[in-house]
Amino acid sequence: QLAGKWFLVGMASRCSYLAEHSHQLEATAVTVTVLDGQSLAISTFRKLDGMCWEIRQRYLPAQAHGRFLLKGRGYGSKVDVVVGETDHSSYAILYYQKGRSISVKLYGRTIRVSDAVMDKFEQRVSAVGLSEDMTYYFPTYGFCDSADEFHILDGEL
Repeated sequence: QLAGKWFLVGMASRCSYLAEHSHQLEATAVTVTVLDGQSLAISTFRKLDGMCWEIRQRYLPAQAHGRFLLKGRGYGSKVDVVVGETDHSSYAILYYQKGRSISVKLYGRTIRVSDAVMDKFEQRVSAVGLSEDMTYYFPTYGFCDSADEFHILDGEL
């Protein structure tokens, strides 16, 4: 049910890079394809230095329903991905845990989500100990639909 197109609406994280570069956030769209009925192929489309890039990732199924594993390049760089809440038709709230750090992302089927969904997202963010000043919202314009073959990255962002 997660298959299809999503827009990254907001993200909460203690990431210092995000804090320092929050003024450079770019509109980000994601396409999810379900492979072999289990794992997810994720294509993230966003601009980097004014160029459209596609970042391809594979979320492998973990033990429980709604849980996935994103393997990084190096040792200890795996990310646990948990679908916290979704209605599949309008929004999805996902948790990303790497080691002891956690981030929360809000995706919408459209570039804007309802106030009720925003409230849910903000509640989830504070529930994991993140605050408003660690929450970032993404632009609602300037999306990339595709990238040419020279601008495709396999791996994590």
